Amino acid sequence: MSRRIDPSWLVYASIENAEHDRCVDLFRRPDGSFGFEEFRRDPEDGGAWTPVSYHSAAVHPSGEAALGAAESAVPWLPQRLGDRPALRETALPNSA
Repeated sequence: MSRRIDPSWLVYASIENAEHDRCVDLFRRPDGSFGFEEFRRDPEDGGAWTPVSYHSAAVHPSGEAALGAAESAVPWLPQRLGDRPALRETALPNSA
């Protein structure tokens, strides 16, 4: 499990960019709130996912709200979802 993602949180979607060196994890907390975090993966880090922002501290009322916030905050995400529309379906908690 990546840092900044508490082990009690359920990651229900992980979306990678086309280069497979960035990803966004969408998760649900035990209290029913939602969130997301962005990570990078570099060869010098041994391929480990490293958080690049502090988005996981924000609390969203729904998976849809978390996904919308992620699209606003992560520059590459809207393009990736546009290129692969099926990813949007997997990025919603009711499809997990």
